[in-house]
Amino acid sequence: MKKCIVRKNTDINDKAVNGLPTGSPVFWITPGADSKDFDRVTFIRNHINADIMLTTRAYLLIAVMLLTVFAMTSPQKKVSLFDGKTFNGWEGDTVKTWKIENGAIAGGSLEETVPHNNFLCTKKTYSNFILNVKFKLTGHEGFINTGVQFHSVRSKDPSYEMIGYQADLGAKFWASLYDESRRNKTLIAPDSVEVLKLVKLNDWNDYEVRSENGRIRIALNGKQTVDYTEPDKSIPQQGIIGLQIHGGGKAKVYYKDIYIEEL
Repeated sequence: MKKCIVRKNTDINDKAVNGLPTGSPVFWITPGADSKDFDRVTFIRNHINADIMLTTRAYLLIAVMLLTVFAMTSPQKKVSLFDGKTFNGWEGDTVKTWKIENGAIAGGSLEETVPHNNFLCTKKTYSNFILNVKFKLTGHEGFINTGVQFHSVRSKDPSYEMIGYQADLGAKFWASLYDESRRNKTLIAPDSVEVLKLVKLNDWNDYEVRSENGRIRIALNGKQTVDYTEPDKSIPQQGIIGLQIHGGGKAKVYYKDIYIEEL
């Protein structure tokens, strides 16, 4: 019986041969081979096909894993918290204290003294984030002050108060960090002279609050004013966000372009 000769041909690999994909090694057998010889060739071809399938599956698995990791580590996009028309996503005294005027949230009054602190709050809680708002604070009598609460909760007594951090705004408090109804003190404040160069009185200002794992940074009109790391690990680092109009003055505050990016 004439013996078969199985030979790998590395020259012919530019098109599919015998069911093998393009680029695969091709094996040829000489004529006159018996069935056992053909079985050997079939075995070789099947082995090659199996290797190709395993390699393809491995590449697909790696691709899926990379996409999953990318999706988990990619930061979320900024989300608008105010649609300019409704109080969707917010809760508070929207009958008397808080209104929507010209596409902005307006709180307080220039005709009557605001009787006590009042807050318009998000219904959702947040932990690590970058919050951006535009604000305009106006007033002509009494204590003219506002602020942005975060990592906060509503107080039960009195119910109109909040407990938590406040990115404070107003004379002697511009762009500082205050601890509302808890430690009741300013935790850190910028230079009182330098911060006055940043604020636009009775006009729109950009305000940013960044909170990340206990580190809090505040920026006014693009300039950082606060960089604070909380030393007390028992202080909550999550909670609702609230917009404040401070009591004791004829004051009115406006907020718009409110965006948050969760980290």
